[in-house]
This record gives sequence, structure tokens and C-alpha cells, in this order.
Amino acid sequence: MTQAQSGDTVRIHYKGKFDDDSVFDSSEGRDPLEFEIGTGNIIPGVEEAVIGMKPEETKETTIPPEKAYGQYRDDMVIEVEKSQFPEHIDPQAGQELELQQEDGQKVKVMVTNVGEEQVTLDANHPLAGKDLTFEITLEEIV
Repeated sequence: MTQAQSGDTVRIHYKGKFDDDSVFDSSEGRDPLEFEIGTGNIIPGVEEAVIGMKPEETKETTIPPEKAYGQYRDDMVIEVEKSQFPEHIDPQAGQELELQQEDGQKVKVMVTNVGEEQVTLDANHPLAGKDLTFEITLEEIV
């Protein structure tokens, strides 16, 4: 039976869990995720886990931050004066905003704290710095 290798287009079902077994993402109830191995369209740890799998095989793998969403970086957290926000934006903790940098590039940030004068914005991916466990089933090699 054929095994998945770099360059193959595959379809997988997956369930992503934290160490406490709480699920942060799953393809359950949706079409399988389709991607080409080696193109970097998904996190490297999932790509690496799929290599060598056979259709209908299931495996569980734990992926460290450096093969997922990277380490949490303190330099990606900034404090901004409330007065710098446009009038129509009332920042609230947990709110996701999009900032435009001087070079025109857009960056998503999460409002993590709102004080009297300052607002804390975090540009880290919400899963940065976390070990992630994935249960992966290779549905097919296309």
C-alpha cells in the first residue's frame, strides 16, 4: 500500500488537543483537510506526521511550538495609548483587531488588557508557545 510522501496531495481528518485533552480544533463534521505535503500550507509538525502514513491509518502525535505556531514572544506584545484608537473603536479584552504597519502589511492582534490610559495588544498566534497533540487520520492520497 502506498505511503504519503513529500509532494503528495492528501486529505486528512484531525483533532487538535491541549495537554488537558481539551479540543482546540477539529475537522469533525467537515470535509477532510486537503493539502500538498511540503508546500508549507499547514504547520510543519502535521506535514511531518503525515509522511509515511498509509490511507485509513490513524496516529497521534505531539508537536512542539517550533513545529507549530512558534514560541511565545514578549516582543510581540505592545502597549498603546487609548487616545491612539479611532473614535469608532472601543477596545475590549478578547477583541481581535487588525493593524496596518508602516509598510502596508496587516497584522492581527488580540486586545489582552484595557487600562485607564493604555491598551495591551498581543500579535502572537493564540497557540504560540504551546505543545499541541494531533490525532490524524489519513483519509486518502489524491
